[in-house]
Amino acid sequence: MATVSIEPRSQIVVLGNEKGGSGKSTAAMHLIVALLRDGYSVGAIDLDARQATLTNYLAARGAFAQAKGIDLPLPQYEAVLRSDTDSRAAAEAEETERFNGALARLSGCDIVVIDCPGSDTFLSRLGHGHADTLITPINDSFVDFAMLAKVDPDNHDVVHPSIYSEMVWQARKRRFSRDRGRIDWIVMRNRLGATEARNKRDVGATLDALAKRIGFRTVKGFGERVIFRELYLQGLTLMDVREAGLGIQMGMSHIAARNEVRALVGAIRKPVPRLALTPPAA
Repeated sequence: MATVSIEPRSQIVVLGNEKGGSGKSTAAMHLIVALLRDGYSVGAIDLDARQATLTNYLAARGAFAQAKGIDLPLPQYEAVLRSDTDSRAAAEAEETERFNGALARLSGCDIVVIDCPGSDTFLSRLGHGHADTLITPINDSFVDFAMLAKVDPDNHDVVHPSIYSEMVWQARKRRFSRDRGRIDWIVMRNRLGATEARNKRDVGATLDALAKRIGFRTVKGFGERVIFRELYLQGLTLMDVREAGLGIQMGMSHIAARNEVRALVGAIRKPVPRLALTPPAA
């Protein structure tokens, strides 16, 4: 009996929230480069092409590599623009077509990383609804916690989930209805500091309670480190420092930051790279 070959599909990792300044695009770029260096073929989709943070990051990376004559790994890249059509139905149909086209062009990649807008848009909901893994970065404070849920100011009990959490729930239902797939939701606690230990403890306890209620898991994200901002303008990540020849001495802070990136990569459920599955030529 002839065996049937099943074409592997791309795993989709979505970076999404509805608040700017949480480190979403920084996390996306470090994730992309770390996965590339781990041997995965990676696609990148910028759904926030008007703000274009990820787009500009990748452009700066390509320009730096060309100017320095070095070979930095780059993903296959797509930007999906919002429709300017007046009709809502027509605009959503056009954006759906653009999004599906971008996914189709990246279908040969092991993993596709999608950077969503920091606001509630139709494109953002499309991206969320296609996620295998959803990563939501938040700064480690009750100011950002409001994006996930309303909290009682006196005892920090969760009153009710936020509009964003409800949107993720709807995305999960759409995903399951489409292909019986499930979204693994990760909340990434960014900018964890050594100070304000009580606030950090209270945020952590409230996150744990909410995680059980609406179904996500938490991971330690990126600390508040100057190196992340310094590398952005050159399109670089912590995984590139030695290769790029910047003359930066890798101190303990840099090593800790690299470990934070590796921990995020390790938290994602990944396929085996397709190249590793390809039998050698006869």
